[in-house]
Formats: sequence, structure tokens, C-alpha cells
Amino acid sequence: MRYLGLDLGTKTLGISISDRTNTIANAYKTIRFEEDYDLLLEPVKQIVEVENISTIVLGLPKNMNNTIGPRASIAIDFGKKLSDYLHIPVVMQDERRSSVEANYYLIEANMSRKKRKKKVDSVAANIILQTYLDKRKEN
Repeated sequence: MRYLGLDLGTKTLGISISDRTNTIANAYKTIRFEEDYDLLLEPVKQIVEVENISTIVLGLPKNMNNTIGPRASIAIDFGKKLSDYLHIPVVMQDERRSSVEANYYLIEANMSRKKRKKKVDSVAANIILQTYLDKRKEN
């Protein structure tokens, strides 16, 4: 059983997946969509089935003062829909600054702005999942 990391944006869903030992997260892909989050349920279900996913780790974009804003509320609602649709646990993982960190890594790799735009969401999902896996290992 493996873990799936998700970074839900306004038009993209970044996806990462754990290795078979649940130690290392790897960027998987980015799905583009048009404002209807329900359209993401079936593509995520296909990945869950093909990759033998046991748990989804969904980024929770809290405000910097640790409050829940509109984006975090959307993520929480989406997490509930995913869990109900797929019948597997969806864990919310604080993702403050994950996209900033992802952009930093891609800039350090000398990636062009155009290429960064295509990769940043899956790298952010990778950061979200890796953070969760590391915390899980510590406990």
C-alpha cells in the first residue's frame, strides 16, 4: 500500500506518490481542470486503483496565522468528497509555503518560468507528501 499526495489549486491538481516502502515521495503528474473539483474524483480514483493507494495526503493551505481561510475550506470539503467517493482515508497536511518552496527548488535547478509553471504543482504535492512521510517516520 502506498500514499498519494495532492496539492489542490484553483485550476490544477498536483500529484505525488510514495515509493513502495513509504519513505520517499516522487512527483507523479499534474491534472488541469476547470473550476469543478468533482471532475477530479474519477481521475484520482483511477490512480488510487492502479497504484494501490491506501491513504491520500491532501495539502491544507492554512493562513500564516494558522486560521482556516477560503482555500483551506475548499480543500477540507474536497478531502471529504474524496474520502466518501474512494472509501479510503484522506489526511490533511499543513502545506503553508509548499508552492513557494517548490518554486525555489525549480529556480535553483535553473528551470525556465514556462517549465516551472508546468511542474510546480506536482513538486508542491511532493513536498506535502514527503513532509507527511517524514513526520510519520518520527512517530
